[in-house]
Amino acid sequence: MDLGLENRAALVMGASAGIGRAVAAALAREGARVAIASRSRERIERAAEEIEGEVVPFVADAADSERLAHLPIEATEALGAVDILVANAGGPPLGGALDHGAEEWEDAYRSLVLAPRILAGSMLPSMRARGWGRIVNVGSTTTIEPNPELNLSNTHRMAAVGFLKTLAREVAADGITVNTVATGRFATDRMAELHGSAEAVEARAREEVPAGRLGTPEEYGDLVAFLCSERASYITGTVIPIDGGLLRSV
Repeated sequence: MDLGLENRAALVMGASAGIGRAVAAALAREGARVAIASRSRERIERAAEEIEGEVVPFVADAADSERLAHLPIEATEALGAVDILVANAGGPPLGGALDHGAEEWEDAYRSLVLAPRILAGSMLPSMRARGWGRIVNVGSTTTIEPNPELNLSNTHRMAAVGFLKTLAREVAADGITVNTVATGRFATDRMAELHGSAEAVEARAREEVPAGRLGTPEEYGDLVAFLCSERASYITGTVIPIDGGLLRSV
């Protein structure tokens, strides 16, 4: 299937490893020029070398609002007008409703809510001028079924979905789609850290995920590549789960 991404330009956040890197690789495989960003210069430069295609690395922290305001400008200078934004930030720490102080709440807000707002606000004028754009937010199934161990994720990812749903209605007539992917359990370093080891999270997935396994980052990348494609032009304002059947809600 031709996804129509040849020569499109994309900016993928959190792309040095895991889901972000897999998304960048999927877009590059489809012919997109891809700017990838991460906090670690060493890791993001290594990812750029290893991903096949036209990939340019940038150093940026999703919690650094001032840096994010300049990042789309730099990506445009390197690749031309950016058509695709994939907002992806690492998850906040574990904890219940009252387990975190104000500083941790503010950090989560900057990474999960303010970062997509800043990036989208910077890139939308150019997308609107060209009549085409794709914004995909890497979210979580916690926006559908809150996890009692992940209060900061529950709260701030829900706020991001609210913003993006509002935005989707405002820009749909401009040829721009805005969607969130509700991420289930995937074989990433983040999941291994949350559960103590890769073996532990795999064992838990075999018991709790109907598919009997963790998802792979490559499967995730393929879904996002489709949402960014010409074929997905009528999909917008949605929250799409990718979770192996984990969610119980209808």
